[in-house]
Amino acid sequence: MAKFTREAIKATFLRLLEERPFSEITVKNIVEECGINRNSFYYHFQDLPSLLEEIIREESDAVIEKYSSVNSIVECFDAIEDFASHRKRAIMHIYRSVSRDVFERYLMKTGEYFISQYIDALAAEGEIDQSLISRNKSLIVGYYKCLFFGVIIEWLESGMDEQLAKDFRRIFRLKADTADELADILRSQL
Repeated sequence: MAKFTREAIKATFLRLLEERPFSEITVKNIVEECGINRNSFYYHFQDLPSLLEEIIREESDAVIEKYSSVNSIVECFDAIEDFASHRKRAIMHIYRSVSRDVFERYLMKTGEYFISQYIDALAAEGEIDQSLISRNKSLIVGYYKCLFFGVIIEWLESGMDEQLAKDFRRIFRLKADTADELADILRSQL
């Protein structure tokens, strides 16, 4: 029963978040919609921000599971865009709220995961020498996760304009030779 109640609270919160800004959602709204009392809410969650963080973490974990491997910079972008757009209206309400930092933290974490996976895939395929990667991986991952973070934030600022997402994807397709570029940069640093 406790798991059912916890899931009902999350589902209700997400539905409300699709309908209205985060600042207009209260614990009272959620418990009334779920048909539970406030104590039941507080048994499962400390407050609304902790509920929000759990949902965002679960969404991040789900997209990581969905894209268990990425083989190109375009696939990295697609995975990160998927995380940022899975529930468009809810994401926009979160992005425009005081709890935006929670979403941004998981956006950065998700980007870091996918870029790291891509770099590991390049090393496994022999595209880039393993010793070059081991010495420079954190720098490379840091650079690309920040790049993707900036791109996604720009896209969110545009209201998730579909054309802008297509333009960014096109740029990443043009950069499909990222492995060669990374190898050249790493070799020049020796």
